[in-house]
Amino acid sequence: MSVTTQFRKGALDMCVLYILQTDDFYGYDLTQQIKKHIPITESTLYPLLRRLVKEGYCATYTVESPTGPQRKYYHITHQGRIFLKETLQEWDEFTASIAALRKEINPNE
Repeated sequence: MSVTTQFRKGALDMCVLYILQTDDFYGYDLTQQIKKHIPITESTLYPLLRRLVKEGYCATYTVESPTGPQRKYYHITHQGRIFLKETLQEWDEFTASIAALRKEINPNE
């Protein structure tokens, strides 16, 4: 597994919840939103969404589609918003620590 894959895997929960705080999305559309910034497939996203629902960070509802089958929409829960806030804070602290280490080791970088 490449380092980029490991980074992506660790950050996807945060990315999904960050997007869902703005609006509700169905799986395919959520995949497209993430793909704008991070390479991801639906086969990666759907297990992650199931886990986020199971953990209480997201909930689902279905909506009839005029052009096909019902769509399952995902929305962030109150618990998910709390988790996202904590995760973003930890992410910011972690990335700031890495930046500080790099600056200390190589000030000209």
